[in-house]
Amino acid sequence: NHNKICGYPISIFFIVVNEFCERFSYYGMRAVLVLYFKYFLKWDDDLATTIYHTFVAFCYLTPILGAIIADSWLGKFKTIVYLSIVYTLGQIVMAISAIHDITDTNKDGIPENMSFHVALSMVGLSLIALGTGGIKPCVAAFGGDQFQDHQEKQRSTFFSIFYLSINAGSLLSTIITPMLRAQECGIYSQQKCYPLAFGVPAALMVVALIVFIIGSGMYNKTAPQGNILVKVCKCIAFAIRNRYRHRYSQFSQRTHWMDWADEKYDKLLIAQVKMVVKVLFLYIPLPMFWALFDQQGSRWTLQATTMDGDFGLLTIQPDQMQTVNPILILVLVPIMDSVIYPLISKCKLNFTPLKKMTVGMFLAALAFIAAALVQLQIDVSVTNIKKLTMGQLVKPNSPTHILIYFPENPAAVPIRHWSPGKDHQHAGQTGGRLSWRLKFSLQYLIVCVLFHRFFNGYSSILNITTGTLDFGSTVKNKMSTYANVPHGEAKFHIKDNAGNQCDYSLTLGFGSSYTLLIPSTFKFGTNCEKSINTALDIKPNSFHMAWQIPQYFLITAGEVVFSVTGLEFSYSQAPSNMKSVLQAGWLLTVAVGNIIVLIVAEAAKLPDQWAEYILFASLLLLVDFLFAFMAYFYTYIDPAKIEAQFAHSDPKDKEKKKSLEMGRKDSDGNSNSDRKSSYTSHNEKKDVQSRM
Repeated sequence: NHNKICGYPISIFFIVVNEFCERFSYYGMRAVLVLYFKYFLKWDDDLATTIYHTFVAFCYLTPILGAIIADSWLGKFKTIVYLSIVYTLGQIVMAISAIHDITDTNKDGIPENMSFHVALSMVGLSLIALGTGGIKPCVAAFGGDQFQDHQEKQRSTFFSIFYLSINAGSLLSTIITPMLRAQECGIYSQQKCYPLAFGVPAALMVVALIVFIIGSGMYNKTAPQGNILVKVCKCIAFAIRNRYRHRYSQFSQRTHWMDWADEKYDKLLIAQVKMVVKVLFLYIPLPMFWALFDQQGSRWTLQATTMDGDFGLLTIQPDQMQTVNPILILVLVPIMDSVIYPLISKCKLNFTPLKKMTVGMFLAALAFIAAALVQLQIDVSVTNIKKLTMGQLVKPNSPTHILIYFPENPAAVPIRHWSPGKDHQHAGQTGGRLSWRLKFSLQYLIVCVLFHRFFNGYSSILNITTGTLDFGSTVKNKMSTYANVPHGEAKFHIKDNAGNQCDYSLTLGFGSSYTLLIPSTFKFGTNCEKSINTALDIKPNSFHMAWQIPQYFLITAGEVVFSVTGLEFSYSQAPSNMKSVLQAGWLLTVAVGNIIVLIVAEAAKLPDQWAEYILFASLLLLVDFLFAFMAYFYTYIDPAKIEAQFAHSDPKDKEKKKSLEMGRKDSDGNSNSDRKSSYTSHNEKKDVQSRM
């Protein structure tokens, strides 16, 4: 590769643009995914959370497959191209699955065949998980391959730019994609524009693929040289089998169980595997951290849907709150490195990497305690409005109604309809389960249209609709059916049998309940809406989204001291040609963490969301204590010194060592010299945990 600009290979610019577009595509799609499950596919919170974390788990399991394919079969370039095609198809399928008009045969805005949309989405997500995970370990390594050995400085700068492109793509996508989702689009009826929210990431993935292929002739393409991860797994498997065969007392014991691989593998490899296994043992408690961390895109986003997103001139969408994390990352990483850590050093405190990770897990637990406190305030802000107990007497001054949403029964339950001048007592329509724990937990409003004053003046049957919701035909002195209307600007269309129509607009806040009174003096025509009276029965939930910022701050601070430190520690405690093995183990902890979430979400079934947050916080604190105990007995090592002991021991081992070091640069595209720049860059955000 002789084509250069300012000393840099031209090919790396194609790789950086490709990475920007791919990360925009992935994080943009993921930002709106849980809301797509909830509001388009009509899944409840638990199922939406379960499928979301199942998808994320697969995204962090498939990189191991991608690395093996690239190193042992296709090579990095072909692996990236082929799996990017799979990835692009997945994004396109997701965009198609969100088009409600495909199965909306009666043109009422409601898909008739929801199973079709569910099936398409699952196919799309499966392809995306295979694609994004498969190319994850290849792109950065392929970029590193473009540099010669003497270009260490340029390679280091490349990785800084590379991670900056990752952060730029993920940050912009989590801002833009929710804005696209909030638009309304459709052929027959206007709905939230999920096709656009998924379509733009799909288009960016097409661009990423085209840009990467355009640079094909300029790339330095290294041939597959075998995967060190496979060799390590074979060595461990042989040691376990050999130890099992010699489990009886007549066989002499060996110092370490890996020494049972000595019959087949050289001492240098065995020593390297011992160092890796020692680090991987410390990985065992780590999935619990990721179980909490990745709920920013599921539970915390769902929590934001129940809060007020009005920031004055801006209205923040619930899924846009996720942008707080990347913004804080860019602020906190340099502060930690330039201010906090130096201050701790001046205080003569030995703040070792394992101690930093322990603090990171503790901060994540505090974040979920903060989330639980926010959830309690959300619940109180609704339930304090109408605290009901059995036998309570209510004497309203105007026509009103009370609606209670039961968490275990996702439907509005009418308690009693009131008439002025009369006392009413709560009866047992709800099975005697009225208590202070009743709450609204969906992003919907309970709207009742009451024709109490319509009895004497108007004799025509009226039909009232808003969007795709139909209140049904309502006769005089009768009440319409209840309807759940999304928050925001609602437009009601009132028609009579003669075809006369009146449009009435009302801005609705989450958790509120309104009574719309159509009086006897109501007349169709100009200014007809002015004669309609509005009574606010239950105030909207006004607990602000800004209260989520403390929990985001805590989880991000935890991420900075946990994730960056974790990888830095890992690579300092194992040979550099084993970096791909440690990266695979690290990604596996992320996958297992997401599996923990879906297990807890399905198994715990706690009645209150705040209790689930406390459960996760308690589990992480318990695991944090276990990790601190394990870290206390850990002895830090110098891998180079251990390797040096075997460098001159056996001529055969020298030849084996030479063959083993083929993974030293090829394992992740970085030489030993740029280890720090590629994994602890201040620009690193999402991929601070090797999320490339």
